[in-house]
Amino acid sequence: MRIISFSADGLKQAAKRGLYDWIAEQDADFICIQDIRCSEYDLRSQKYFPPEYNAYFFDDIDGKKNGVALYCRKLPKAIMTGLGFADFDMQGRYIQADYERLSVGCLLAPSASADDADALARKSEFFELLGNHLQKVRNKRREFIICGNWHIAHTAADLQNAVENGNKPGFLGEERQWMDELFSSGYVDAFREVNTDRDEFTWWPDDDSRENNGWRTDMQVVSQSLKYQIEYGAIYKVQAFSSHAPVIMDYDIEP
Repeated sequence: MRIISFSADGLKQAAKRGLYDWIAEQDADFICIQDIRCSEYDLRSQKYFPPEYNAYFFDDIDGKKNGVALYCRKLPKAIMTGLGFADFDMQGRYIQADYERLSVGCLLAPSASADDADALARKSEFFELLGNHLQKVRNKRREFIICGNWHIAHTAADLQNAVENGNKPGFLGEERQWMDELFSSGYVDAFREVNTDRDEFTWWPDDDSRENNGWRTDMQVVSQSLKYQIEYGAIYKVQAFSSHAPVIMDYDIEP
């Protein structure tokens, strides 16, 4: 089973850069796209609805920012939108496809800048809520694969310039500690289970140059029970569809 996760910086812009032509060549079972910045009703072209997929969208309240999309080759038993986080759900941050024993989620975490205390507080609140949610669902009789733009780089190996970025949001001590706690409590970073290279990045804040300042903030986080079913992981960097690169993961499981 192949899952591709990608943060688009706007779905229409990524499509103009060739995203859907590339997707057609990947034979993926799921495509999880974050930060679509549009409503499903804005998508007039059939290229946004490939016939081999069941397409689901969850946009923010005004349909102009955030938003997530989930393409499923196999028809889900159910689709869940939002996480029950009050105002955050109105921002279009999560959609999930449920199968018999497996759930595949698409997550867009909030971002924040160092000079915006309110945004930093909201981001911290979101992750506190998310941590509690992930521990609660861990006790269910199902496995989870949550693909997303987490807006956090976990370790120094996930930054090209860890010293320079050490005090920036996305690599703050409390954010990295949150990731530590997540990965010690029943979840694993799927990519890191099969690839430990220190030069694998998924996001470049300066999209005009990928020579430096790379971050790995896009991850597929999976239930601990799936650890040994992870077969392959790669970050696609041949074409640039946005400031982020797609994450491709193969699993030895069926939905």
